[in-house]
Amino acid sequence: MQEQDHILIVDDDAGIRELVAQYLRKHGLRVSMAVGGRQMRAVLAECRIDLIVLDLMLPGTDGMMLCRELRSPGVAPLPIVMLTARSEEADRILGLEMGADDYLSKPFAARELLARIRAVLRRTRMLPPNMATHELARELRFGDWRLDTSARHLLDDVGTVVSLSAAEYRLLRVLLSHPQRVLTRDQLLNMTQGRDADVFDRSIDLLISRLRQRLGDVAHEARYIKTVRHAGYVFCATVVHSLALEGG
Repeated sequence: MQEQDHILIVDDDAGIRELVAQYLRKHGLRVSMAVGGRQMRAVLAECRIDLIVLDLMLPGTDGMMLCRELRSPGVAPLPIVMLTARSEEADRILGLEMGADDYLSKPFAARELLARIRAVLRRTRMLPPNMATHELARELRFGDWRLDTSARHLLDDVGTVVSLSAAEYRLLRVLLSHPQRVLTRDQLLNMTQGRDADVFDRSIDLLISRLRQRLGDVAHEARYIKTVRHAGYVFCATVVHSLALEGG
């Protein structure tokens, strides 16, 4: 029997927590709940969590800070769906920049949240078909970096782990699988999200910006990801595939 996915709901509104938990459990998910950051950390220390539904407006440490904490170097990547009572695009952009994998504004339908949870879990676990050729490669080297595709870790030249969100990891894998090739935003959306691609295609630009920050890349002097005006992006460094991991 397949193990249930375990969802952690972090929200200070007891009514929302209970209603969402009841709906998710009804549809075959295991659910834990937390009021804020302290309880969230306690649950994460005790349980295997597959995805966090994280409210933006929390007392004490807010959702943005908790999202940043979850994306800190050395913290295992965990999918995050962020909730907020505000619907402005700027809030959504900020949430994505902090590392959220998806974003939903309150009020929302529990059915839509369930659909987004399932979509994020599916995207996190399923590599796009175009990556199948290099599935055996445990390590991808480029410039001063290497990507461990088994642990899903990005490591610098001295072996320090640089944390990637699930969305950042998928995008980097696509780019590394197509070096020296211009990819449009639509292609990147389709290859990283498939049928779940959102019309909010600025998310690709945000992810590219975040990857550049991780890699220390400067847009106008890019060593790795170059912008091709009116076309898209190209990964311009040489990528070496290896089955053997060297060092740590």
